[in-house]
Amino acid sequence: MTTKAHPFDEVTVLGYQVANCTLKEASDWCLQTMQQPKPHLVVTTNPEIIVQAQSDAKLAASLHAADLTVPDGVGIIWAAKQYGHTLKERVPGVDLMTQILASGGPNMRVFFLGSRPGVAARASEVATERFGTVVAGVQHGYFDRKTESHTVIQMIHDAKPHLLLAALGEGQERFLHENRAALNVPVMIGVGGSLDVLSGTVKRTPAWTRQLGIEWLWRVGLDPKRWHRFPRLLEFMRLVLTRKRSDA
Repeated sequence: MTTKAHPFDEVTVLGYQVANCTLKEASDWCLQTMQQPKPHLVVTTNPEIIVQAQSDAKLAASLHAADLTVPDGVGIIWAAKQYGHTLKERVPGVDLMTQILASGGPNMRVFFLGSRPGVAARASEVATERFGTVVAGVQHGYFDRKTESHTVIQMIHDAKPHLLLAALGEGQERFLHENRAALNVPVMIGVGGSLDVLSGTVKRTPAWTRQLGIEWLWRVGLDPKRWHRFPRLLEFMRLVLTRKRSDA
């Protein structure tokens, strides 16, 4: 039996272990783990990524290999309840990133990777202005994964950051997991669109949507490019309820 890398209880959601922890607890764990030389992968899971993993074996392997998986989406909280468990709270990726940056301040080196050209650079500037973050390096996400990944990975390795924030979209967890040893960063987190928020490129949804846990619905409703998310969310609900019936 594999020993957990973290001290938290876990809840199983469609085969994936999700830590039952608060935002502060997850942030504190990340900050403590940065003192270790071994690379650790943190996944902020949501219904979409779990549905994608149903048909993507490499993504599934990456999720299972995470050292800490926190409940990003409100759907994960809902799914846990279907199985009779209550998770303490959501741990949104953008909030986890911000909490770590605020708590770590100038005592950690951070590499900002991903998003469109200019976004990661601006996010790093904001982090320095707000939190005193020491920027280990910056690289946008529009590099050729087949021909330029080695160069980017070596750049990150040589920069020796304590924390790698990777905003590489749907392939970010696979990229971090498959290159874990070569990157050799103590804590690596796939943060999705969080660099866009930190940089000010994208505004966060109204506070009331976050309190109700429906900010995803707000974003999808306003952006037709995100409408493809609905089928995945419905599929997640179907999978959860089907599993619940089979376990009854």
